[in-house]
Amino acid sequence: MKIAVMSCIHGNYEALDAVLQDIEQQKADKIYCLGDLVGYGPFPNAVVEQIRSLDIPTVQGCWDEDIVEGLNACECSYPSLIAERRGHLAHEWTNQNVHPETREYLAQLPLTLKEDNLCFVHGSPHSNHEYLLPEMNAFAALERVLTTETDVLFCGHTHIPYARLLNSETLQVKVKQPTEEVQELIFSAPLKRIINVGSVGEPRHGRPNATYVLYDTDSQAVTLREVEYDYQKTCAAIIEKGLPAIFAWRLARGLEFAEKAEDASHVCER
Repeated sequence: MKIAVMSCIHGNYEALDAVLQDIEQQKADKIYCLGDLVGYGPFPNAVVEQIRSLDIPTVQGCWDEDIVEGLNACECSYPSLIAERRGHLAHEWTNQNVHPETREYLAQLPLTLKEDNLCFVHGSPHSNHEYLLPEMNAFAALERVLTTETDVLFCGHTHIPYARLLNSETLQVKVKQPTEEVQELIFSAPLKRIINVGSVGEPRHGRPNATYVLYDTDSQAVTLREVEYDYQKTCAAIIEKGLPAIFAWRLARGLEFAEKAEDASHVCER
């Protein structure tokens, strides 16, 4: 079976429409979405309506959570006060413009989906605010997959696609018993994968093109797809609707613009 997995649409309906057309051309059997349907972009309601109309299995992203629960960010999530203010402005705009039915849909989304040996999350199995970066410590990365009790972990959140193979390793754990004896536990972890599908609506890989992933469950082949679309329409709508103009600038260039926190592994406690 060929599945398509996408994430981080961020209210960019033009990009979503182009990706759905490409998925149809690639003859995928099923589509999964890893959340962040809203935030930053100008068309949150249209994006949610399209996802709902196609009955695409979807997990809740951090932006989806924030619109439902209230802003769930702390100061370490932003590299500067300017970036923090931009984030708050985008949250306030989205919060004011989403329809009640959009908010209700976002509220009922699960944090995790599983099918056979596949797991789908937004950030990580621990939190949809955690970044699974490609350079993450191999033991920590393996632990994230092992906690799902599956073999392939699909995630988004970083807006940069990658596929990482975690080779079979022998792990040694020392456990101190109440008797002061130290017990050594040795076990082998089978082959695991982390696949980051990038971002449909706000790519940060250096180009404005939308990204998503095709995965063949039979051959285990991973294809990172990059789709061109008329991003200038979205950029114009961002400015027209009063969102921070820097969002249009970075969308047009596919750049992150220093939005990464110093400690990307941090999980907000609020």
